[in-house]
Amino acid sequence: MSSSSDEFHDDIIYPNTAAFILVHLAPLAAFWTGVTTTSVVLAITLYVVRMFGVTAGYHRFFSHRSFKTSRVGQFIFAFLAMSSTQKSVLWWAALHRHHHRHSDTELDVHSPVHRSFFYSHVGWIFDKKHDATRLDEVPDLAKYPELTFLDRHQLLPAIVLGVACFLIDGLPGLLIGFFLSTVFLYHGTFFINSLAHVHGRQRYVTGDDSRNNWWLAIITLGEGWHNNHHAYQRSTRQGFRWYEIDITYYVLKAMSWVGFVWDLGEPPEEVVRNERRVGTAVLERVARQLAERFPSGSFAAQVAQARSHARESFEAHPKVIELRARLAAGQTRAEEAWTELQLHLPHLPHLPSAAEIRARALQMYAEGPSTDEIVARARQVIAERFSFELFPELRPAFA
Repeated sequence: MSSSSDEFHDDIIYPNTAAFILVHLAPLAAFWTGVTTTSVVLAITLYVVRMFGVTAGYHRFFSHRSFKTSRVGQFIFAFLAMSSTQKSVLWWAALHRHHHRHSDTELDVHSPVHRSFFYSHVGWIFDKKHDATRLDEVPDLAKYPELTFLDRHQLLPAIVLGVACFLIDGLPGLLIGFFLSTVFLYHGTFFINSLAHVHGRQRYVTGDDSRNNWWLAIITLGEGWHNNHHAYQRSTRQGFRWYEIDITYYVLKAMSWVGFVWDLGEPPEEVVRNERRVGTAVLERVARQLAERFPSGSFAAQVAQARSHARESFEAHPKVIELRARLAAGQTRAEEAWTELQLHLPHLPHLPSAAEIRARALQMYAEGPSTDEIVARARQVIAERFSFELFPELRPAFA
């Protein structure tokens, strides 16, 4: 388990530790230099424009290729995104693609499911093992020399922007316009790592804890519709419903009208209506997550109590012997065996009904076409855990 930590990745940025701290401290110098109206306008403008660079550039174009643009347009998106000081588009896209393969598993470096909220929000930034660009993850991007140039000179776009801010409004322009907007930009995007996997609603079964959150969508120009995105990553539009505000998509749509971008990905109607069945891997993962909502500790205590109440006859009971043999030979499923066993040994713990499991499932996510399959598989998993306690020697048979 511990070796898997070497595969953890980060989703948003990994700045140098000292530089990251200095960026946060730099705006405090404005107490001495003063704050101007121009610097405030610069800060607001650069937050919005660069957030668009992060969401449209880093994320929707370079990570997911959800729309197309020219080679010049690609460079503009890269330069704008990297002015946010979130490293190169090659680095960002490589780690983000890795994120989607391992979302909310132990391989996901910033998952609040496996790490603390603080770590998922900002703590992961200081882990240097994620510093290298994984070019094998982005062969479609690494073939462009201008992008590899930017990968080698990752701070160039930010330096150019910082100098421009200084020329426009002196030190207030640099400290407030550039540095303060960068701090807000950092944490706006960090919230997708932390809060968007903790707070909100899950419309779609995705096998992870991605959630839709309307106020995160506002401050990140549409990225807060995170569960939508995890349900269909190829879509340029992440606000699937008309009322789900997605400013990044609106801007990209306008750009498509003048030919700057094209082939914007759209979610299929069956996905939007939550009518698409989940794949086998996702179904298995979600079923096990659902089964974990029924703590195995109480099952173990009840089984132990049942054993103590029938110490003389439990192990020798003909039905126990028969079911152990059938389970070992793979001739029956744990769920069926446990139900049958309860007919003869009613003091054994109660196996949750499909209705009970379904009710718990609908507390976790919206009902979909795979809900019945997920519930059925979760009941099997629970029965297997019951059987582990009853027949621990059969554990490998269910692994």
